Amino acid sequence: MTLRQKQQLKQTQRLSPLQLQVIKLIELNSIELEDKIKQELEENPALDEAIAKDGVKDDDKHEEDEYAELLSQEEIITGDYTSEEEMPDYRLNIGANTNFDQPITDFAFSDSTLHQSLLDQINLRNLSHKEMQIAEYIIGNLDENGYLESTLQSISDDLIFQLNIDITPERIEEILKEIQNLEPAGVGARNLQECLLIQLARKQQTKIIKQATFLLENYFEEFTKKHYDKIMRLSEMSYDDLRDAVEIITTLNPKPGNIWADYMEMAMANITPDFLVEIDGQEITLSLNNKNIPPLQINRGFSEMMKGYSENKKTMSDENKQALLFMKQKVDSARWFIDAIHQRQITMQVTMQAIIDIQYDYFITGDESNLKPMVLKDVAEKTGFDISTVSRVSNSKYVQTNMGIFPLRFFFSEAMQTDTGEDISSREIKILLKEKIEKEDPRKPLTDDEATKMLNDKGYIIARRTVAKYREQLGIPVARLRKIL
Repeated sequence: MTLRQKQQLKQTQRLSPLQLQVIKLIELNSIELEDKIKQELEENPALDEAIAKDGVKDDDKHEEDEYAELLSQEEIITGDYTSEEEMPDYRLNIGANTNFDQPITDFAFSDSTLHQSLLDQINLRNLSHKEMQIAEYIIGNLDENGYLESTLQSISDDLIFQLNIDITPERIEEILKEIQNLEPAGVGARNLQECLLIQLARKQQTKIIKQATFLLENYFEEFTKKHYDKIMRLSEMSYDDLRDAVEIITTLNPKPGNIWADYMEMAMANITPDFLVEIDGQEITLSLNNKNIPPLQINRGFSEMMKGYSENKKTMSDENKQALLFMKQKVDSARWFIDAIHQRQITMQVTMQAIIDIQYDYFITGDESNLKPMVLKDVAEKTGFDISTVSRVSNSKYVQTNMGIFPLRFFFSEAMQTDTGEDISSREIKILLKEKIEKEDPRKPLTDDEATKMLNDKGYIIARRTVAKYREQLGIPVARLRKIL
């Protein structure tokens, strides 16, 4: 074996402190960025908040001036991946294996709660002052699912002691009925059976609804245990009548107050949009959610102090030289941080604008079928940014639109093809799959093999394992678990 020396010229990229700072800041969402700025202001005496004039931040003009320059200097914000080949597949196809199909609707961020909504509704009823006090007390005793767990007798006892209201359980039940007429249907029920019956009573009393009501009133225990043979034997209900009644009952909501419980969970998540998109006709306006992001500047007192030290370099002591070095490092760090914030904001704006441009039809119509296939590479090509930069912008960021609040990943989906070579979004296939399963015969639910054949027959080139993956992402059980009587 012969050893040979070989010279090779290789270009490698080293990231400057500013580049590293930008990369880290791009990964942060609005809340995290706000915390990061507060931390820097506390730790670096050379950094200060700029004073806004007439409500206009001092750095707004600076951002506009840098816009064109930044686009021609993409290496400033490039990440640690420099080519498509070096980017892992799961990041190139962002959204392909993650269920981001549902937006967070505007309703989830309303100020209402279950109790407040019921109080607002009951105030519109023609109740006396005393009846209103009782109604408010009952509403205050409902649990998060909308159920009344207290007995009417215990409520009667509490009212006499707490509010000096003497009222019988029978009269309390009359007021409870008023509450049970409020929205959502089923609220104010004392148990599951009553909750379901209240909802059925709201519906048009067709033959099927009456059969479902009969089933719940007379064979509720057997129904909950799925003793269908016993129900048919005791009630003389036919197979078809029982099947139709069960199907109606399974569409009812057993926890009518849970929509407000979901709201509380969302509120606890403290999701703040990073982008604000307003749609007016065919016009789309994009802005960053910067209301809590202060403009920054170099602390003038600190800068002047450093200037004074610099003017006496020749005669200053070693101690003063160390002080000057410390101040220079802090000023450099502050400048890098300010520049990094500017570049982050512009990078965010440019990336989101590219997403809007690609998905323009969806933003205008709100129709998910108008979402185009889009992966990180598509946005990277449109912006001129590195794929890793687009990935960082898209990760853990949210945009507020007229349709609700969406994670940015909602707009990404892998591209599929039809048998004619036309590109379609995986989301389009998911919508079609969901529609077919919703219309299936529940006695013979659609298997993954049958769903695959159905899609293939319609011209969609897709494998069974992909269909199974999409079904799971939609939260739909396998066929055998969807089968009913």
